[in-house]
Amino acid sequence: MGLAWSRRYRLLLTTSDAAVIALAVTVAFLGRFGLGDAELSVAGVSVQYQVVALIVGLLWFVTIGAFRTRATRMLGVGFAEYRSVVNASLFIFGLLAIAFLIFQVQIARGFFIVALPIGLAALLLERWIWRRWLNHMRNDGHYLSRAIVVGSPAEVAYVVKQIEKKSGAAYSIVGMALPEGDHLALDFAGEPVPLVSSLDHVAEAAHMHGADAVIVAGESSGGGTFIRDLGWALEGSGSELVVASGLTNVAGPRIHFRPVEGLPLMHVELPQFEGGKHLAKRLFDIAVSGAALVFLAPFFAIVAVAIRRDSEGGVFFRQERVGRNGETFPMIKFRSMVQTAEADLKGLLDQNEGSGPLFKLKHDPRITRLGAMLRKYSIDELPQFWNVLMGHMSLVGPRPPLESEVKDYEKHVHRRLYIKPGLTGMWQVNGRSDLSWEESVRLDLYYVENWSLTGDLIILWRTFKVVTNPVGAY
Repeated sequence: MGLAWSRRYRLLLTTSDAAVIALAVTVAFLGRFGLGDAELSVAGVSVQYQVVALIVGLLWFVTIGAFRTRATRMLGVGFAEYRSVVNASLFIFGLLAIAFLIFQVQIARGFFIVALPIGLAALLLERWIWRRWLNHMRNDGHYLSRAIVVGSPAEVAYVVKQIEKKSGAAYSIVGMALPEGDHLALDFAGEPVPLVSSLDHVAEAAHMHGADAVIVAGESSGGGTFIRDLGWALEGSGSELVVASGLTNVAGPRIHFRPVEGLPLMHVELPQFEGGKHLAKRLFDIAVSGAALVFLAPFFAIVAVAIRRDSEGGVFFRQERVGRNGETFPMIKFRSMVQTAEADLKGLLDQNEGSGPLFKLKHDPRITRLGAMLRKYSIDELPQFWNVLMGHMSLVGPRPPLESEVKDYEKHVHRRLYIKPGLTGMWQVNGRSDLSWEESVRLDLYYVENWSLTGDLIILWRTFKVVTNPVGAY
C-alpha cells in the first residue's frame, strides 16, 4: 500500500503553505505601499520592491520545507509540527534581517514587521484546520499508517493499548510479531489483532500485509543487533522502522543522539526546576492572570450574585492546598457546595468513587444546583487566577492536592510538588475526574519533567476546548 495518503496530504500542505505565504507577503506589501510602484537600494542599485517581496516569500516557503514541517512523522501528532513552523519562520526572518543589515538593503520596516506576524498566524491557522480535517478522517478509519507491533507479549499489549487510547497516534494495528511459541489475545478498534509472524520473519510479514510501519515494542531478545538486522531487511520495502522507547516519561526534546566512533549515544537531559525558563513561565503567568482578572471582573460579580441567591453561605470557598516544595496556600474557588460541605464529608467517605487518595462522588449531595453548572464548565475554578497572580499557582501545572492526599503519596509521587500546581494541566485535558489515580499521576509526572512554554500554550488551548465540551467534570 505504501504511504500514498501521506504523499497526497503533504501535497495539500505544500500548496496551502505556498498560498498562505503569498497572501501574507502580498497583504504586507499592499498595506505598506498600496498599488503603486516602490523601489529600494541594494548596494547602490535600485530594485523593485515587488522583487524583494517575491524573494522573501520564496525563501520563507523553502525554509518551511527545509525544517521538515511536512514530514510524515509530524502529521497530526503532538505540537512538533507547529513548533517547527514557528522555528522555521523566525529563522528565515532573522537571517534576512542580518543579511539586509550586512548588505545595507534599505528594507521597509513596515513591510518586514507586518509580513511575519500575519504570515505566521495564518500558517498556524492553516495547519490547525488541516489537522482537524486529518483527525476527522482518522477517526473514520482513513489516513492511518498500517503497522505491525513486534516484541514480547506484555510489551506488545502495552504499545497497542496506548496507540488505541490516543487516536492521534495515527496507526492502525494490522498484526503483531511475537517470539516463537508465544501467543496473545489482543483487540484493536474492536477487531482481533492477528499473530502474523515470529521475530525471525517480520520483514516478510510487513511486505505481505502491506505494513507502512514496524513498531518494535521495548527491548527485543536480540537487542541492538535485532533492530539493526530488521532495519536492513526493511530497506526498500516502503515500511518505516519505529522503536517504542522505554523512556516513557521523557519527551523528545530532552533526547539527543551523539554518535561516537560508530556508537550511537543517547543523551537524556535532566529536568531543570530553576532558571530562565521558569522565570519566563512566571512572567507569562503574571501577564495572563492579571489580564484575566480585569477582564472577568464583571462576570465574577454576576456569578457572585447568583451564588448568594442560590444558597446560604459565602461566595468563595477557601481550602488549604499543597504547592511547590510542600508549602501550603489557601486556594480560592467559587462556592459550589452547601455551607456545611466540609462537615458532611465524613458521612460520605464510604461512598467514595475516586481512586487512590482522591475523594470523588459523581452525584455528590453537597453540590448545589448552581454549583453543578459551575463545576461542569469549570467556572468555579476561575478565582484561582488570583492564586496564579500571587505566585501560589501557575496557569499550567499538576493538580493542586490536599494535605491529606500528600500524606498518602508514594515516594515517586512527591515529584509532583517540584513545580507549582496549575489552574489547568494534563489531567484536565485528558479526562479530569474520569482518570484513574495511576493515570493522573503519570500525566502530572510527565508534565513536571517535560514542560515547555509552547506545551503550556497547547494545554491552555485544549483546556478551552474541554471546557466548552466538558468531560469528567463533577
